[in-house]
Parts: sequence; C-alpha cells; structure tokens
Amino acid sequence: MKYIFEFILATIIIFFVWNILKRLFFNAFYKNHLPFELTNAQKRVIKEIRIDMGSNAQMNRLLQGDVGSGKTIVALMSMLIALDNGFQSCLMAPTEILANQHFNGLSELAKDLNINIKTLTGSTKIANRKIIHEELENGSLHILIGTHALLEDKVKFQNLGLAVIDEQH
Repeated sequence: MKYIFEFILATIIIFFVWNILKRLFFNAFYKNHLPFELTNAQKRVIKEIRIDMGSNAQMNRLLQGDVGSGKTIVALMSMLIALDNGFQSCLMAPTEILANQHFNGLSELAKDLNINIKTLTGSTKIANRKIIHEELENGSLHILIGTHALLEDKVKFQNLGLAVIDEQH
C-alpha cells in the first residue's frame, strides 16, 4: 500500500512539474532570447491576443503593418502562448519563398527553446511530408509553416490552437 501511495504521489508531482515547465516558452523567449525591445504597440497587441486566447471565444484578428514593422515577432510570440497552453500553431504564407523566409527567421529566433518547427510547401519531398504528418498527429510538431499545402486533407493536427495567415497586398 505504501508503494502505491508513493507511486501516486510521484505521478502527481511529475504531472504538476511538467505542466509548469511546458508553460515557459513565452516567458523564456521574452526574458532571455528576444533580440530587441518590443515597441509599445507590439506589447499592447500581444497582451490583447493573450487575453483573447484565454477566453472561450474564437479569435479573429487582423494585424496590419508595413514590411519590417514587427508583425512576425507578434505572430511568433502568439504561437508561443499557444504552445504554453498545449496547442500547436501554423503559419500560412502565400508563396514558398515567403514560407521559407518565415521558417528560417522563426527557427533562428526560437533556436534555443527546443521547439519543433517545420515547413510544408508544394515542393516538400514525400519522405519529409510523411514525417511532418506523423509529428503533427502525435503532437511533437509544435509549429508548422507553409503555403496552401497546409490545407491538404492529409494535414491533421493533434491540437491546433492558432492559425496565422500572412497575406501580401
């Protein structure tokens, strides 16, 4: 009986520690890896997004700004909030070039966070697609960046919580 109690207690402790640790991506990035100071507008929008994501309502939000105004960092930090809450995210870009630019930029920014980020486009090899599909379904792929290939029937997330769509005008 003593061993059963110790096992249950250890399981509960592991569960709580894991839930605390898995919610540290946003804070770890913000405090230790953000390569520049956010603008007040970025901070305000991230705060609003965090509040929206914590509600029971679906969030539909348009984030508009010039090239280089910091929309991508807001998207990344929003995806980290989703990840901290046990959700996967995706970012869909209109072209392979832009999808690859987002992948390279976000991968570089998040390189020290141990986050699994992959890219899926029309030119992704079949072997890589299979790995991506498996990781999406088992939840080990945290952020998927791609083109409209993200909309294929075979693309099934275990727990998609945030979809970011980057459109150019």
